[in-house]
Amino acid sequence: MSQNKLWPHLLSLFRVIVGALFVCHGASTIFGVLGGSAGTGGATPVGAWPGWWAALIQLVGGALVVLGLGTRAAALLCSGSMAYAYFTIHQEKALLPIQNGGEAAVMFCWTFLLIALAGPGTWALDTLLARGRRGSAQPPLAAAPLTDSLSA
Repeated sequence: MSQNKLWPHLLSLFRVIVGALFVCHGASTIFGVLGGSAGTGGATPVGAWPGWWAALIQLVGGALVVLGLGTRAAALLCSGSMAYAYFTIHQEKALLPIQNGGEAAVMFCWTFLLIALAGPGTWALDTLLARGRRGSAQPPLAAAPLTDSLSA
């Protein structure tokens, strides 16, 4: 299998893994599972700003990314929430992510931005729905690598 044929499948696998990790962050904060919320070990009170709302984005947005449903919009929202977290929580502590504990926020931010731009890949509900609408077995252009679509 060539790199071009592998890309949509690898993108899907990447999307599912990153989305699942994000869901775990949200679940730990909202439900107090998996070690609970950072700092308390329990659940964050419902509606507490910004932690509970960020966790809701992590839980719901991460689940949508895992399923590949509304992938681009969900990934963009997840990316933005991590940029907000970095600049409002971490940046004030120190300049660099390694100094301020913001490595995860930065990596999630850029990772979700990549997913928003690259699309869901072939193993996604978005892809299945697009195939059904077109009546074709071909993956949508969104599943192709950006380099291929930009060089055309």
